[in-house]
Amino acid sequence: MAYLVLLVGVLAVSTASIFIRFAQSEVPSLVIATYRMALAGLLLAPAALWRGKQAQTSLEPAEKRQVLLAGVLLAFHFASWIASLELTSVVNSVVLVTTAPLWVAAASPVLLKEPVSGNAFIGLGLALVGGVLVGLSSICSITAGGFGCQEMGDFFQGKAALGNLLALMGAWFSAGYLVVGRRVRKKLHLMTYTFRVYGMAGLTLLVVTLFFGLVLNASSGTNVAELLFDYSPISFVWMILLALIPQLVGHTAFNWSLAYLPAAFVSVALLGEPVGSTILAILFLHESPTLLQFIGAGFILAGILLASRQTAE
Repeated sequence: MAYLVLLVGVLAVSTASIFIRFAQSEVPSLVIATYRMALAGLLLAPAALWRGKQAQTSLEPAEKRQVLLAGVLLAFHFASWIASLELTSVVNSVVLVTTAPLWVAAASPVLLKEPVSGNAFIGLGLALVGGVLVGLSSICSITAGGFGCQEMGDFFQGKAALGNLLALMGAWFSAGYLVVGRRVRKKLHLMTYTFRVYGMAGLTLLVVTLFFGLVLNASSGTNVAELLFDYSPISFVWMILLALIPQLVGHTAFNWSLAYLPAAFVSVALLGEPVGSTILAILFLHESPTLLQFIGAGFILAGILLASRQTAE
């Protein structure tokens, strides 16, 4: 059941970059991130409050602080990753942000006392190689004449370089979120945990958005209403869908899985997102994947399969 839930989660989060790109035609990235987490937290509130007070008394003060920390890390994950989509390609952004397993695998033995076996590292390596191939597919191709790439300077310079760095920072924050969540998730009901984390993330993002939008840009005369609400109805549709599908369905599935599977494996499963994004691009954007993308997807799936078998053993 845990593996099935993870699959649903991967498919759900794969829609995120499409909704974000549509919303970014009008809405700033920080505002998109704020709506994503604030709406998710509000939608979870009735179920979380109904679960009641018994879960609230099951945590020590230090564990309550860890839940809040998980929310802050999640907020900065989305702030940095969504901003990266404005500056670099979707493929580069998604591939770099899904390197989180590398950092989780490095931290799990020390912080969680969860050993990571040799086979799990091999699976992680295969998946990361696949992610790199998917990323290179935007500038490289396989033809009858062999393998060739265009000029790679744009990948490391200018706006693209900043976007790539922000996506990598998103991976670091995501890894921290998963590690912290693994420590406290078992003690809380899923709805209670996600409501607290999403609510903290939404509050953090709101503060950051208001600071950057109002304080740092005071000379522009922007007010709170313009910053948060002055957008077309279709933009709100994209942000609502972003909160419902990738966040509530996708990330809630990952949070549920953290109670039953090691954090390293849950994060490895996130590497399936580039595959899901490719499938959705075929269905909705009519973008045909290249041979290199297919090969990269094969590596990713092989890595996830190997890590899955190791975890099951």
